[in-house]
Amino acid sequence: MISFAWFPVWRRNFLVWRKLAGPSLLGNLADPMLYMLGLGYGLGALLPDVDGVPYLNFLAAGTLAYSVMNSASFETLYSAFSRMHVQKTWDAILNTPLDLRDVLLGELFWATSKSLLSGIAILLVIWVLGLYEHFALTLVLLPVAVLTGFCFAGLGLSINAVSPNYDFFLYYFTLAITPMVLLGGVFYPTTAFPAWLAAIAAWLPLTHAIELARPLILGQWPQGMLLHAAALLAYGMAGFAAALGLTRKRLLR
Repeated sequence: MISFAWFPVWRRNFLVWRKLAGPSLLGNLADPMLYMLGLGYGLGALLPDVDGVPYLNFLAAGTLAYSVMNSASFETLYSAFSRMHVQKTWDAILNTPLDLRDVLLGELFWATSKSLLSGIAILLVIWVLGLYEHFALTLVLLPVAVLTGFCFAGLGLSINAVSPNYDFFLYYFTLAITPMVLLGGVFYPTTAFPAWLAAIAAWLPLTHAIELARPLILGQWPQGMLLHAAALLAYGMAGFAAALGLTRKRLLR
């Protein structure tokens, strides 16, 4: 039986976010947008075409996936940690008929929804600047953004479950997020790597997101589309399962 008991948690987060929606979106978009426009126009003017396309077009897909990843990660780390540990919002919710699974599902789907907004904002820039080949194919980027957000929301919740404080998240960003940005194909194709490094990069969740997004912007259907989509879904589900077990253990201490 399908349960939507998590929806009040999602709605509560949405209502709180709506009060500061503008600054929140700006904060999530500023970093990837600066990378996209700064590197795309600046470095792009010095580079030949990459994989047969202008560098700014090549960079657009990586920026979209990077923005979605960032938004989902920040929401399930800093914001979720505040609700769980600092504000004690989760404790209050758990005194209602909702259980921990409902709370975490609400957080998971809220982070996925919020990251989709970041993806849409980058997609609007792509449309305005004409950084695509076929408009219809770019619409498929919306479900790709949902899958990417779901993936990193699940992973973020698992890290949140074991974090003792905000500073702990720096380890995750330094040891996981930054390597994915550098190795996942955001700024350059993974074919530039030696074989052993390309093999590692192929397993990274951000690589799967970019392997879906980049061909769609370049007017092609992604190769191995179902495989990449399944990988993102599997990472997200595994992260959520770990988060549920670890958070339950943490709250029972």
